[in-house]
Amino acid sequence: MAQLTLRGVCKRYDAEKKLFHKKKESNLAVRNLSFSCSDGEFIGILGPSGCGKSTTLRMIAGLEQITRGDIYIGDTRINDLMPKDRNIGLAFEDYALYPPLSVYDNLAFNMRAKKMSEDEIDKSIRYVAPLLKVDDLLDRKPTALSGGQKQRVNIARAIVRRPGLLLLDEPLSHLDGKMRQTLRHEIKRMHHEIKCTTIIVTHDQMEAMSLADRIVIMKDGELQQMGTPLEVYDDPANVFVAGFIGDPPMNLLP
Repeated sequence: MAQLTLRGVCKRYDAEKKLFHKKKESNLAVRNLSFSCSDGEFIGILGPSGCGKSTTLRMIAGLEQITRGDIYIGDTRINDLMPKDRNIGLAFEDYALYPPLSVYDNLAFNMRAKKMSEDEIDKSIRYVAPLLKVDDLLDRKPTALSGGQKQRVNIARAIVRRPGLLLLDEPLSHLDGKMRQTLRHEIKRMHHEIKCTTIIVTHDQMEAMSLADRIVIMKDGELQQMGTPLEVYDDPANVFVAGFIGDPPMNLLP
């Protein structure tokens, strides 16, 4: 498990230079973002498209450079650590499985790259596979799997090395309503079993409200509110949160 802390984190994307080397206005995608999550906590980062939530996740993972601020895992500042040195498991929405390999070999791929023994690899896979109900799929190729099965394998691959921190980037966005509900329950059950500090990025408030212990709500790269699902629903910090949370959203009188 791992405690994660963000302190004043910013990310700026500079637009391409115009003629005569004049720059367009910089786009600050994440603005002075600060929050922390405890060991074993499940955090949801929620907000509309373009609010900076996936950029935040990518900075935590080391896939985007931080413009300003600091990120810590425990007492270790990880700004300059390579992704492979951060002990993080990451699952994207697009599965990214290797088509020629079986499910078993997809799960084993990164562990083999780290020169783990085959006994260790097999033990890890046999432990994780039942948690996400992929134990009967280990001999299949990704092309023979449904979307829900591919996402189960994708998440299993992220946790099979028992990372200190698990990052899930819109893992259910490609699935239909029934399968999304099923996988929400399985992700929640998995989290209770492995007790890994987990962050899920989503635009779906139902996912965030049902999965997360606390929710980070973002708009235009800025933190709007952080609290339990009940806190953000019953006591929204501002008009944006009040209008964003709830189905149907809260009616706001002029």
